[in-house]
Amino acid sequence: MPNAPWPAFLAGQADKPVRVLLIDEDEGSRRAVVHELVSDPRVCVVGEAGSLQEARRMLSQQEFDVLILDVRLGGGKGFDLIGTAKAHCSRAEVIVHSTLADEAHVRRAFAAGASGASGYLVKNSWFQDFSQSVLQVVNGGAAVSPDVVRHLLVRWGAFAPARSCDDAAARKMLSAREREVLRLVAEGKVTQEIACLLSISGRTVCAHMKSILHKLQVRTRAHAVIAAVDQRLL
Repeated sequence: MPNAPWPAFLAGQADKPVRVLLIDEDEGSRRAVVHELVSDPRVCVVGEAGSLQEARRMLSQQEFDVLILDVRLGGGKGFDLIGTAKAHCSRAEVIVHSTLADEAHVRRAFAAGASGASGYLVKNSWFQDFSQSVLQVVNGGAAVSPDVVRHLLVRWGAFAPARSCDDAAARKMLSAREREVLRLVAEGKVTQEIACLLSISGRTVCAHMKSILHKLQVRTRAHAVIAAVDQRLL
């Protein structure tokens, strides 16, 4: 639990914890994730699966809020489970947890299924907090490992030379404040964290996100990040 009180208006309360399913064929990895999650009363692990068949059966029977999934399951067929999870529970969030950290797999995870994943955590990273990641995605944020974020920032040009005039013109699609909000979303910040960092209200953050989603013609925050990368808007 954090030192500061957890706001009552956020999902993930001790009397109503976030329900998590964990699918990973690596038993050691599952144990490590479960060990961390069960120490946080805001989160409850309601099921585990270590095979593709077991995962499909569990997804069809178990109610959940967040799925943590290793997409390598079944020789890469784990990607299909993102769509399966969304079909069973459209409001559920999916966090991919995998050693596959290249852009192609990250992009596929965010694009898979009806809405795609809301987070991508790279295995064996020292900078990982599963409870925080679960709480971020269930409260409207995006949970992405720092090394993946850095790659996205490089694509955006945060560590690259100045862009051409054409690129600068394209960036005008989003306002400066909208780009600030979207960059913080990519870093895994939730609405209230963004509001605090930018000294604006949570309602204003939501208004900016609504505008961003409309302008980019996407449905989720994670997809907005990918669309911004593709269109070089940040």
